[in-house]
Amino acid sequence: MSVDVQIACSEKTPPAERIAAWAEAALEGDARDLCLRVVGEGEALALNARFRRRQRPTNVLAFPAEEPGVLGDIAICAAVAAREASAQRKPLAHHYAHLVVHGVLHLLGMRHDSDREAEAMEAKEAKLLQGIGIANPYVRAAGSA
Repeated sequence: MSVDVQIACSEKTPPAERIAAWAEAALEGDARDLCLRVVGEGEALALNARFRRRQRPTNVLAFPAEEPGVLGDIAICAAVAAREASAQRKPLAHHYAHLVVHGVLHLLGMRHDSDREAEAMEAKEAKLLQGIGIANPYVRAAGSA
């Protein structure tokens, strides 16, 4: 298994080694290769427009592979991730870890199209994040709005 991390933007991001470690934790032993690319807003907009027909950048996109031994590709938009982390008052690294885990789970087949699927995916994300020392992103801190 290899996790290839590409930092393709000028925004502040966690180190590639940390991003790879978060992906490996979420893979839970899956031996397929994965490419994770941190992109700028322009590239995120182009990807979202081309593959999802949405005219705005999004935080994370997952693209399953169709070749043996390869899980797929994940793109994380650095600018969107930074805005979300700030708005949610959480450390940037914690939000990146959540986006990496979320993307990997999509590649492993998890969805959040229904309430039941969303609950299952959120529970799995929380468990994986706890395993790497990050609090459940779906639980609001006491006193927060």
